[in-house]
Order: sequence, then structure tokens, then C-alpha cells
Amino acid sequence: MFRISRYLNALENPVATHSRPDRPTGPVVIWNLVRRCNLTCRHCYATSADKDFPGELSTQQIYAVMDDLKAFAVPVLILSGGEPLLHPDIFEISRRAKAAGFYVGLSSNGTLITRETIADIAAVGYDYVGISIDGMRQTHDRFRRQQGAFEASLRGIRLCRDAGLKVGLRFTLTQENARELPDLLRLMDEEGVDKFYLSHLNYAGRGYKNRSDDVHHRLTREAMDLLFSTCWDDVRQGRNREFVTGNNDADGAYMLHWVAQHLPQHYAPLQQMLKRWGGNASGVNIANIDNEGRVHPDTMWWDYTLGSVKERPFSEIWRDTSDPLMAGLKLTHRPLEGRCADCCHRSVCGGNSRTRAWRLTGNPWAEDPGCYLTDEEIASSSGQLAAMG
Repeated sequence: MFRISRYLNALENPVATHSRPDRPTGPVVIWNLVRRCNLTCRHCYATSADKDFPGELSTQQIYAVMDDLKAFAVPVLILSGGEPLLHPDIFEISRRAKAAGFYVGLSSNGTLITRETIADIAAVGYDYVGISIDGMRQTHDRFRRQQGAFEASLRGIRLCRDAGLKVGLRFTLTQENARELPDLLRLMDEEGVDKFYLSHLNYAGRGYKNRSDDVHHRLTREAMDLLFSTCWDDVRQGRNREFVTGNNDADGAYMLHWVAQHLPQHYAPLQQMLKRWGGNASGVNIANIDNEGRVHPDTMWWDYTLGSVKERPFSEIWRDTSDPLMAGLKLTHRPLEGRCADCCHRSVCGGNSRTRAWRLTGNPWAEDPGCYLTDEEIASSSGQLAAMG
């Protein structure tokens, strides 16, 4: 995850933000508690359906894994699905996670957040509730394959906001909906939403089957330009909203180019902060546990399993570098190939999405086809970039 707000705030207020860590103490775990979902979204990486799936972890098994995660210094649990609110013990699991001291997020489609459920959701005290929105009404309903889904999700956003919960819009950028990003940012304003998360389309699950919908590089750049400028306006106005992106670590390198053009005096400190961040954290500081207890390097690696928490603890699986992929992911200098190997920004983006490279080439170290920087931009030295300003 690339935290645009953190870095732009640090440029404006360096003393207040200098001491904040760029990496968590342990891996952030995105946990797909259940695969069942009441929707069948076009870009679902979990390929969910509205049915029960066999072999899922029992609640007691979930508790045992949670204890191991806490002992392993995991700081954050993002409870996901499918639709996590369909897990019969979601609130008991969530309360236990909060009591253990985790930062607990809920990743939902929002349609099941109703006047009947909001009291239980608010009582848990989730640190953050992320609700997926794929565009305005017509587009969202088409992506979600359900008429009325937009209004149901918007209702969920409003209920969380009114209950005092931190709530955010989660938007997956594609060719089909990229033009609606300005409308969604206006919706964020109108609804008083705290956070905006833009996810670049990755090639996994139904997202992989619909990879022809992936945005052209030009649209990606336009979207990032808009997010950077919107966030910078927020920073200058003292607004405390968050803008983050995911699934394309080239965003950090592209921010360097944006700052070189618009805020050249801030280029050098930003470059240092982004090098400390280091880019892609799959297999290092981002982990995924699926509904059956299989461990993956991140949520987009569902067809690559490192082990199962039914057979050995997560902490043991995560430290095991006998797996060649994990050994490579944990290297300070990953064995990147192609454009990624020659890129002057590899210390910033970490080689970007290895999932995307692997799914399209069969080689996890090939260049990332989702990188939207030009050949000239990845060859530019820091001095040349700063001079551009």
C-alpha cells in the first residue's frame, strides 16, 4: 500500500511526521475469513459466490491462528472475504482481535451494513471500515452484477460515518471506470468520507480473466495526477483525509516525477522517504491467509501457497525461506529482470507486482507489465529529475 497522504504531509510538516515508521514491525495480514459473498463482482480475486465453501477454518482454529499472529508481532488484521459480514462469528472474531490489541480493519462491499447490523459493527470499534465502490450508480451496479448495489453500499458508508467509525471508499481502477474517478472524489467530499483507496487492477481471480479491462498507462497517469493534486490541496488546507493506493508500487516512483515537476524543492527529502519505504512488500510486510488457512505472499497470490496454518503456525511458514519465491521476495535486492532490473527507481518500488509478472509470463522476476513509467522515466537519474522542476 502506498500512502500518498503520509508522504505529502511529511513534505509540508517534516518535523511532525519525521519519526513515523515507513514499515510495520511485522507483516500486515489480510485475512479472508470466508469465501462466501452475496455479490459476484467482475474483478473479485477470491472468485467468491453466494454459497458455503468446504474446508474453511473453524472459529476455534481462527482463534489459535490469531494467538500465533499476536506472538509474531503482527500489528494489523484486515478482515476480508468474500463478504466478511457473512461469517457467522464475525463479531466475536472481531472483538477478540480488538481485545488482543490488533489494529482491526473490515473490508466489506457495504451492502450488509444496515440499520439492523450497524449497532454490532459500531460496538466492535473497528479501526477502519473499507467499502468498495466501483464508480457511480450505473457503473457500480454493472461491476457488482446487482441492481441497487450502489445505493446499498452508499447506505453502509453513511451508517458507518454516522456511527463515528472511520470509513473509506475502495475503488478498483479499470479502463471502464477511470473517467468516474473525479465523480467519486466529489462523492467523498459530499459524504464526509475519511479515506480513499485506489487499487490498480491486478491479474488474479476474475480480475485476471478481465485483464483486457486494465487501464491504459495514460489513464493510470491521469488518475495518479488527480490523486496527488487532490491530496496536496488537502494538505495545504489542513484537511485530515487519507489517500492511498495499492497493487502498483510504481506509484511511488511516479510521485517523484510529479514532485519534480510541481514541488521541486521537496524532491530530495521525498526520495529519501520513499527509499526507506522500499516499495513492494509481498512476502515481507504483507501477508494473506485465505478462508481454508493457506498462506500466500499477498492477496493476489492465491494460486501460490506457502503452507497451511492447519499444518504449522503462520509464524513458521512466514520465516521459511526454503520456498524459492519467498527467498527471492525477502532479498534486499530481488533478482529482477527486464525493465525492472535496469530501472533507476527499483530501490523505491521494489520491483512492483511480482504477481502480475508471473501471471502473464510464468516468471515471477520478469518485468512488471503494469508499470506505467516510460523508458525515459525509469532511466532518469535523480539529478535529471530534480532539474526537470
